[in-house]
Amino acid sequence: MQTPKRSRTKRLRFCPSNLDLLSFLPNPPPNSSTCPCDLCGRGGGRESLRILANLRGEGRVPGEEIAFLDRFDGERGLLFRCRQPVKMAPLVGNVPVQEDGSSSVSSSPLKTFSLMSIPPPSPYSPWLHELKSDERGLCLIHLLLNCANHVAAGSLDGANAFLEQIALLAAPNGDAMQRIASHFSEALARRALRQWPGLYHALDCVHPVAEAAAARRHFFDLCPFLRVSYVVSNQAIMEAMEGEKVVHIVDLNASDPTQWLSLLQGLRARPEGPPHLKITGVHEHRELLNHAAVCLSEEAERLDIPFQFNPVATKLENLDVETLRVKTGEALAIGSVLQLHTLLATEAVQQEAPAPVGQQLTMGECLDKDHSSISDSAMPSSPAESFLASLWGLSPKVMVVTEQEADHNGSALIKRFVEALFYYAALFDCLDSTAARSSVERLRLEKVLLGEEIKNIIACEGLERKQRHEKLQRWARRLDAAGFGPTPLSHCALLQGHRLLPNFGCKGYNLRDDGGYLMMSWHDRPLFSVSAWKCNGFR
Repeated sequence: MQTPKRSRTKRLRFCPSNLDLLSFLPNPPPNSSTCPCDLCGRGGGRESLRILANLRGEGRVPGEEIAFLDRFDGERGLLFRCRQPVKMAPLVGNVPVQEDGSSSVSSSPLKTFSLMSIPPPSPYSPWLHELKSDERGLCLIHLLLNCANHVAAGSLDGANAFLEQIALLAAPNGDAMQRIASHFSEALARRALRQWPGLYHALDCVHPVAEAAAARRHFFDLCPFLRVSYVVSNQAIMEAMEGEKVVHIVDLNASDPTQWLSLLQGLRARPEGPPHLKITGVHEHRELLNHAAVCLSEEAERLDIPFQFNPVATKLENLDVETLRVKTGEALAIGSVLQLHTLLATEAVQQEAPAPVGQQLTMGECLDKDHSSISDSAMPSSPAESFLASLWGLSPKVMVVTEQEADHNGSALIKRFVEALFYYAALFDCLDSTAARSSVERLRLEKVLLGEEIKNIIACEGLERKQRHEKLQRWARRLDAAGFGPTPLSHCALLQGHRLLPNFGCKGYNLRDDGGYLMMSWHDRPLFSVSAWKCNGFR
């Protein structure tokens, strides 16, 4: 293996114990500022999303393996980039190294990162305690991406070695990047165990229904996304139902009555008086439906609103629209909050061909690929479209849909992993800004809700993989094919959403009117969308 030239590179120590986590910390590119310290800006930003964003799509040089370290100087607002072509270091875990310095694993997905050569793990290594937050975050990203590379290639020895290293730096109660790494490493470990179905299924952990409901409630309390979704959706429904005497609402994810408690109060305040209200709740767990029925019935009685609750205990993919009991003369509204994507599992199983085990993709290719392409997932007469068409047949006056603005439905593991890493980094940063690290509610939310979503995206396949999030553009195609047309959210609805943001005491949350749709973002990263739809006259 050839030794990389060092004549133009200043050798730097990454930590006091002389351990080089990267082969080099090279010189800045021409015409850039000199790094502010001997470790290339080690006092930079600490946010996990910012660390990830600095790595996105940078430093590709054809024919060469690139090691680079991006640092963000928070005080100056400058990006200090250090870059120097180097050969790959030997992998941990005895993976064979080729004559050109690459390996069968290192030449696949993440060419833009040099692979680390790290001594055997030890919790007593002094450098572990001397890394700053952003330095540790970069190390964790590097380790996670290489671990995912090994898992995708079927190299379990290599994956195990990287998981050992991650365990030394990650922590479920640490900073945002440590918490992310803890959940993603668990997901990768579960994915590796798929080769042994007995072990894989023996480690299945099904959280009690009450615990999962509590985690969702914590998400409602700690982040504005569900709260904004409920307020905007209710306003769209109120406007569509103006003047109606009998209103029927179908909730496709009736896990929490909070949204409809607020709607009851809005209907009570109508100038023409409240309508007769019927709510049909769809959920697989009957105990949640029973809880919703009690809460809503009590509130309706208190407000003197004629009310009826119709529980339908079933999974969404098994729903028979006849059980919704929609009657002639009822003005129908349909609400779906973070639920439609669960319909895509059957569709994807029919369409997906198994991806090659050692698929060769760079990180840049994973991120630069146009995920907005519609043809691979919005096929005519798909199960999701058939379901949407059955809803169209009920002639709703409005359907309001909230979904994750993400691309987690691809067949290639590495693409999903990279996309999920960026997406959940933003969500964990949200929580880092609003809740203490020791918060019990935050820990439960991250473990029971977000952590389970991450595991489902990374570790599961086939019908078992329910968290198949797709962006609004794809849902718009499906809804259009099913006979729905967009109806812009009103200025009043958007204004009500904006009024909620100051309650969270953080300037990072953004709401944007995107052509009549609502995009909810953390800084400039869209995370959730809210859209309203009406029935076209024909399909």
